[in-house]
Amino acid sequence: MKWKKPEKGTLNYFLFCDTMIADVLRLFPDITSRDFRILTGIEVGMQDHEWVPFDELVKYTRIDQQNLAYLLGELIEKELVVATTQPYEGYRLYFNGYDALAINALVKRGSICALGDEIGVGKESVVHEGMKEPELPIGDPETVIVKFHREGRTSFKDVKRLRGHLVNREHFSWIYAARLAAGREYEVISRLYPDISIPKPIDSNRHAIVMEPAKGELLFKVRLEDPEIFFDMIMEQVENIYCHNVIHADLSEYNIFVNPKGVQIIDWPQYVTPSHPHAEELLMRDISNIAAHFKKKYNLKRDVDALYGQIVSSTDNIKD
Repeated sequence: MKWKKPEKGTLNYFLFCDTMIADVLRLFPDITSRDFRILTGIEVGMQDHEWVPFDELVKYTRIDQQNLAYLLGELIEKELVVATTQPYEGYRLYFNGYDALAINALVKRGSICALGDEIGVGKESVVHEGMKEPELPIGDPETVIVKFHREGRTSFKDVKRLRGHLVNREHFSWIYAARLAAGREYEVISRLYPDISIPKPIDSNRHAIVMEPAKGELLFKVRLEDPEIFFDMIMEQVENIYCHNVIHADLSEYNIFVNPKGVQIIDWPQYVTPSHPHAEELLMRDISNIAAHFKKKYNLKRDVDALYGQIVSSTDNIKD
């Protein structure tokens, strides 16, 4: 990893960062405060419009029409914004533009000062390694993880169908879906930490979350010497999570990290509470997923019904 200390309030990036985030980072030093004002205006307008009218942007940015048209043209060329002329002149953000807004806010708050390699990618998120300035001036930069939510980028209908918090929303864009998912995840991990074994949350803006790196390796990648001990530790965490009035609802060997001292659980945007109409089914699925992994890989057999009963019987310990 290559690191060069950036000036305060600016962003550095590692030389091997070659994904779509890298496109944003290469442009970042040339994005002006007026550009960010335009991007923010489009973001605000997308709450009510599929395509934000040019006249709305004039009002929001207070930039005269000629200069605004020129600046919008540059943003389109940089692939931060996309435009249409039918049925009227309108604009909306590319994900690159939304990434730029989130990165800018996190840099200004001191939550990140560098971004590097993509270290994880899924259907609904992409995760990058990053750096944060040390708490003390004499310290070394701290490694962080930056997760960019991508919900809604491929199919709004599928995301709306699978996410209960979107069902009653008549108007939403991929920006809204991604921002809401990140907000839900950051809210729950901030509430659970440090009682539950999860990476420490640091900051969130728009569709991005900054947190400490998870410790160890993903469960599906390792061969455990003492699988029974780790299985019990995972079930203990599931029970503790339930006692905090939360069900992960998407738990598997792909979002559990294991290390010599224990386990850490990641990926929380789909969480539900025990009052959810499908809570019983989702909790049983979480337990069954882990039990199936340990049975297949280690021939460790556990009674999932008994495990479920033990967890729900802990309701006397639920925290408000």
